[in-house]
Amino acid sequence: MKNRLKVLRAERNWTQADLAAKLEVSRQTINAIEKGKFDPSLPLAFKAAKLFGLFIEDIFQHDAE
Repeated sequence: MKNRLKVLRAERNWTQADLAAKLEVSRQTINAIEKGKFDPSLPLAFKAAKLFGLFIEDIFQHDAE
């Protein structure tokens, strides 16, 4: 799944650890999501969307591969 987490995080000058703390997950989870190696759960996707003030679709896009 493609996502904009890295860009959104960088715009706020947050490290992966900062974002992980805000979403209550590990830094490794954020790293895996950003690299497309792990798809977030629906509750985590909603939490990220709320944190950034966006819709889920504005952050995560289905990768049609």
